[in-house]
Amino acid sequence: MRITLGVTGGVAAYKAAELVRRLQQDNFTVQVVMTRGAREFITPLTFAALSGQKVITDLFAESGGEANLESAIEHIAVAQRTDLLLVAPATADILAKFARGIADDFLTTLYLASTAPVVVAPAMNVNMWNHAATQENVEMLRARGVKIVDPDEGYLACGMTGAGRLAGQDAIVAAVHEALHIVRDLQGQTILVTAGPTCEDLDPVRYLTNRSSGKMGYAVAEAAALRGARVVLISGPTSLDTPSGVERIDVRSAEEMQRAVIDKILGTSIAIFAAAVADYRPAVSNDHKIKRKKEPMTLALEPTPDILAAAAHDKGDRLIVGFAAETEHVAENARKKLTAKNADLIVANDVTAEGAGFDHDTNVVTLFARDGRDLALPRLSKNDVAQRILDEVVRLRSTLRQAQRSAV
Repeated sequence: MRITLGVTGGVAAYKAAELVRRLQQDNFTVQVVMTRGAREFITPLTFAALSGQKVITDLFAESGGEANLESAIEHIAVAQRTDLLLVAPATADILAKFARGIADDFLTTLYLASTAPVVVAPAMNVNMWNHAATQENVEMLRARGVKIVDPDEGYLACGMTGAGRLAGQDAIVAAVHEALHIVRDLQGQTILVTAGPTCEDLDPVRYLTNRSSGKMGYAVAEAAALRGARVVLISGPTSLDTPSGVERIDVRSAEEMQRAVIDKILGTSIAIFAAAVADYRPAVSNDHKIKRKKEPMTLALEPTPDILAAAAHDKGDRLIVGFAAETEHVAENARKKLTAKNADLIVANDVTAEGAGFDHDTNVVTLFARDGRDLALPRLSKNDVAQRILDEVVRLRSTLRQAQRSAV
């Protein structure tokens, strides 16, 4: 998940550098936006080095730079790709501008352009914090759904004592998790996730594959990492970036994916097979390009390894999740696959349905669990679907543990 961190002009601006590191440890990608005042206390280079991301300091191209459409509408692009806007430290000035809808720099314009959750951690002089105008602005923001992380009390840089110190990292990060509905309920778990298509070579030029983009599997991997798991992602060819904090292994064919799964599955507690593995491959892979002829050509195919069934055959206490992309009889086929593959959960969908299937940012799925529970989900973003899948994984693990305790 991507967090945009707004840093405003206060002495506590240096603490935002430490906050970047802490957010990264929780597998967030952080991009920093600095106000003019913030740059009086800490340099953009510091945040660029820590975050590995471009630091935004101006609404338009910097003085002397070439103005273009990209720089003029960058606040819209950032607003669309961020999952949460966090402002820490937030000055009285920025609170007033947010509350009154003033948009006179990149950060304030971004705030108005974004529909993502907003978390604000104020830091200022005690009298400024207690002033009626500031408190009115804070209450106005709270009423609009902005989460305010109240400042701590203590000795302030101005020499006074009272409320106004930037809240601690634990409180700020907890507020971020709460705003994003993230629960660290997979802490200590190691999860294997497969994603993307496989490519089965016919010759050096041609291959058999499918339309999978890998988006669903990557969303599951990212969500699991955010929930505290160690995640190993085995990926077929995709153009997607590796989720933060995830170990990624690239493969091409079903056979390569099977070898990687065998190599990595020991020591995992959960395995989620979201990859769209080709069911068949050419019986013969040619070393040279097959030349075009006038006569029809018959292509002999053979089955690829059944990775899900092999992993579930001797799973022990490991929880196994499979996916089923169907075009008809979804529930019937999913239930058959659940039993035949010895899985604990099947995530099934009709890939012909609107907003579902390959290469969409949304999905419409039904979860079929081994304990008989069927959970049909409405059309959701793939990130939200990933969270609901993991919710069901956590529920099934809890049910399994209770059954094990009852059997003792």
